[in-house]
Amino acid sequence: MEGEIFGPILHIVRFTSGQLDAVVDAINETGYGLTLGIQSRIDSTVRRIAGRARIGNIYVNRNMIGAVVGVQPFGGEGLSGTGPKAGGPRYLHRFATERTLTVNTAAAGGNPELLSLADDKIGEGSGQ
Repeated sequence: MEGEIFGPILHIVRFTSGQLDAVVDAINETGYGLTLGIQSRIDSTVRRIAGRARIGNIYVNRNMIGAVVGVQPFGGEGLSGTGPKAGGPRYLHRFATERTLTVNTAAAGGNPELLSLADDKIGEGSGQ
């Protein structure tokens, strides 16, 4: 698969279960990511593929067409873009990524007292 092809085309790629991540990576490397269909009864496999694939629309155990215009954002990722049919009430959220990283410094052997210094101690010794 070297490009984006439209039409009623089914790509069939044979691989062993140990190659699953490599297959998804190869799909990602094409740069295109409009739609992906996953046929599996194994929830962990579905989550694994969906979490790794950079695809705008992923359909699991169903027909791969049928995005509801005006309700479901219909757009891909990468070179597939979002197209003129993109939209829906949650469309703007597709452009935002929210992440949080919390580190417990005490558990790593850090000094938690440094994180709770009073304001009057911050400038000590600096003439402030």
